[in-house]
Formats: sequence, structure tokens, C-alpha cells
Amino acid sequence: MSVTSRYRQAWEGFWREASDEQGAVFWDSEPALTAGRHLALFEAHLTDPGLALVDLGCGNGTQTRFLAERFPRVLGVELSAAALDHARRADPAGQATYRLFDAVEKAEAETLHAELGDTNIYMRGVLHQAEPDDRQLMVNGIATLVGERGRAFLVELSESAKPILIGLAQSPSGPPPKLAPIFRHGIAPGEVADASVPEYLRAAGLSVLASGELPLITTEYGPDGARIELPSKWVVAGRTV
Repeated sequence: MSVTSRYRQAWEGFWREASDEQGAVFWDSEPALTAGRHLALFEAHLTDPGLALVDLGCGNGTQTRFLAERFPRVLGVELSAAALDHARRADPAGQATYRLFDAVEKAEAETLHAELGDTNIYMRGVLHQAEPDDRQLMVNGIATLVGERGRAFLVELSESAKPILIGLAQSPSGPPPKLAPIFRHGIAPGEVADASVPEYLRAAGLSVLASGELPLITTEYGPDGARIELPSKWVVAGRTV
């Protein structure tokens, strides 16, 4: 089973329209505020930092390039070819490598694992964007990539982020400029119950090794001039002996 064509087309349309300018996309915050903070939480749980690291749902590669400065082999994978075009243009030196990848397709996860071996995974804000029926399949794919030695770091919006996003979308002046394209392309953030992420992981054979809360910092600003931050939860997961 692969993702629906509607879902894939929505992301293609979004990324074809998106600017190459750093920070033009709602969630494309500078790494010091995103992957840099996450890495401080993730690194202590890595059993083997030398494993390939996969940035799953890498988008335009902002975080991928940051991670490539800190790990020996980093691969950014994406459902959208247009997103990968952005990532490659922004990485002319080839700090990382990039490829199309359907995270819910079992055979693709098995093929990538056969090529790379066990991997460490970084995934930020992808699960809540997936169709509900695809979420367990996506986590199953992560478990395949992680294998026995890898670790996965997942960050997802909290349930409490939904009313904030609804409030922004329903503002009398309309949604903020960087949020509007998300809704226009039909990829408005979905709802993932806070308790469901650990359940998806357990069902895939992974254990939650650490968890916590950390704001997801966006590139957009509210009417008061403050940067919009969305509550999120993070987990580190892997197999335990």
C-alpha cells in the first residue's frame, strides 16, 4: 500500500509553488531552533552514531544539511520530487544525498534497509500530516529502517496545537501568509492524539526510550509580532534487548 495520489499531488503542488528563500515555508525554521535543539535530546540515546542517519520527510533539506555536518552519512528522503529539487538546489556541495521515498510502502523501507543497514531516523512533523490509515504503516517503515541498532527521534504537534492553528486560519484577516498555502493545497495539519504515537511505536515493535515536550518554532509571526510557536511532543524510540 502506498500513499494516495491526492496526498502526493498536494505536496507536489505545495513545493512547486514554494520559494527557495530560507524561511519562506511555515515550518522551515533555522536549525539552531529545530534540529539543533532536537539533536541535544537525541544524541544521548544513540547506540551507534556512525550509522547512516535518515531525515524522513526532509522537505527542502534545511535540517538535513545541518545534520550532515554532524553525522558521517545523511540521507534526506521525501515523497515529493519538487521538495527534493529545492533540497538539491540548496545543497550544491552535496553535503547530504536525497531520494524519493514512500514511507508507508513496506517494500521501499525494506529495500532502503538492505542498502544502508540499520539507520538512525530524524522525523519532524510528518506523522500528523499523513492520512490516518497511513500512520501505522509509516511507523512500521521506520521500525524496518531502525532495525536492531538504530534509534528514531520523532517530533509531532501536540493535540493542543490544533486550536491554535484553527484560530490562525480563522483570523478575520485570514491565515498568516506562510500558513495559507498549506491550507490552500489541502495539506492542513491533521490531528494525532498525543497517546497514539507511543501506541504506533509499540505496535511496530519499538520501545519509547525517552520523551518530552518542546515548542515547534515556526517562521511566521502573529499580530503581536511574536514568532508563532506550536506545542509539540518528542520521543526517542528503538528496540531494546
